[in-house]
Amino acid sequence: MSKVVIMNHPLIQHKLTLLRDKNTGSKDFRELLKEVAMLMGYEVTRDLTLEEIEIETPVVKTKSKVLSGKKLGIIPILRAGLGMVDGILQLVPAAKVGHVGLYRDPETLKPVEYYSKLPADIHERDIIIVDPMLATGGSAVAAIDVLKQRGAKNIKLVNLVACPEGIEEVEKHHPDVDIYVAAIDEKLNEHGYIVPGLGDAGDRIFGTK
Repeated sequence: MSKVVIMNHPLIQHKLTLLRDKNTGSKDFRELLKEVAMLMGYEVTRDLTLEEIEIETPVVKTKSKVLSGKKLGIIPILRAGLGMVDGILQLVPAAKVGHVGLYRDPETLKPVEYYSKLPADIHERDIIIVDPMLATGGSAVAAIDVLKQRGAKNIKLVNLVACPEGIEEVEKHHPDVDIYVAAIDEKLNEHGYIVPGLGDAGDRIFGTK
């Protein structure tokens, strides 16, 4: 079963409150989302492997640790996921970034892939999927499907706000994918929005309606 990690760090919770506020404009929303993504990135990357190398400080030669093993891939779900990429890239600048674009078919209500561009060596990378909202879970499940079909094996899902229905959907289809969130909200409403949520993250990032 998926591990669900709720990040209750005071800075994350404070910035999440500002993100929820309807009076927060697009510029501040983008900056806050980037900051929260970076703070969440600390926890998401906690289990990266290290190796010891020898370096020379201004004082003496010594052994010290650097990242080793698999490299990272950051995969935003278009379009709102784009708002979380730069925060994690600031922590791990060498990570490769891929993109998965999905839209909901108006008749079947199922997500349809319209675009994907992924690192060629995705099967060798630890993958972090980012999307501010985990609502119905349909887009997250479809994105994970796309990545697994391309060879990805070690995948984590990072969302700002989730609801129980979305978490359950991901766990049902991909129990091997751990989920990292800043908050689990109450429910979905009849329009598929998370309650209390923060509205349409894409519209708030890019200033569209």
